[in-house]
Amino acid sequence: MALRPIDNALPTTTPERLKKQVKISVPIQKLTDSTVNDENKAPVPDVTIDYVSSENLKSLPDPESKFQSLIEGLDSKDWTKVCESLNDTRRFALYHSSLLVPILEKVMVVVVKSMKNPRSALCKTSIMASSDIFKAFGDQLLDSNSDALDSLLLQLLLKASQDKKFVCEEADRTLKVMVDSITPLPLLHKLKANVSHNNMRIRAKAAISISNCVSKMGIEGMKEFGLASLIQMAAELLKDKLPEAREAARSIVISIYNAFTKDEDQKQKDAFTEEEDQKQDAWQSFCQSNLPPIDSQSMIKITTTSR
Repeated sequence: MALRPIDNALPTTTPERLKKQVKISVPIQKLTDSTVNDENKAPVPDVTIDYVSSENLKSLPDPESKFQSLIEGLDSKDWTKVCESLNDTRRFALYHSSLLVPILEKVMVVVVKSMKNPRSALCKTSIMASSDIFKAFGDQLLDSNSDALDSLLLQLLLKASQDKKFVCEEADRTLKVMVDSITPLPLLHKLKANVSHNNMRIRAKAAISISNCVSKMGIEGMKEFGLASLIQMAAELLKDKLPEAREAARSIVISIYNAFTKDEDQKQKDAFTEEEDQKQDAWQSFCQSNLPPIDSQSMIKITTTSR
């Protein structure tokens, strides 16, 4: 049998057919937009935002004339201008707070909106602005009928529970400033709604702020809020998944116990008795009458080990 020539082993490919196989079409516009550098265009400069501490902020030399540009800056679509205006807002809050009062709710809306912005620089600047607003206005923020403070509080709790460390730390500091600036009892009512939030990190951050609030309260403030409600809240937080929430709950229990037993001390002095067992019996009776047995035992165990 005759062998077939090697030249005939593969079918021949015509140049025309080859051209059809390798032909690739690329849109001209796409090349122009994404792959061609325009040497006539100036490079976009990197934007850096300075985070100035409250102590280093200076007063405005002419605050009245700066006020109109502040409003325009807060409404700007340029995020860098919003950052500048938020820093000016901080100066107004610290040194010229009376000028800020008429637009305070509007400012808080801008602060909340900026916290939601994905740009970390704008987010952190807005958190710093809220801290100075708490310092400057304190309980005045409670007078508003709007939900501006509630929205701001929720955003702070959310930012404090996120993964960006420098944003989280700033939010934590601001929450502490909030607790130091606002009367504990009304703030406690604001915080209470967040201990049942679906996000367990928000619950934990709310629990920490509640613990800080309760530690500043005396027995009269706790009674006005509701001692039973307070101990029941702590009992629920003790079952939370996050250790931060459980630790905050233990701190709440100890604060309640210290205020409760101090009150019992005064009662005993008024009755000319000094029986330590009577104080413990009163505490145990209080827990048992307001909590299920297993929760009551947890409360008594916490206070026994803390003594």
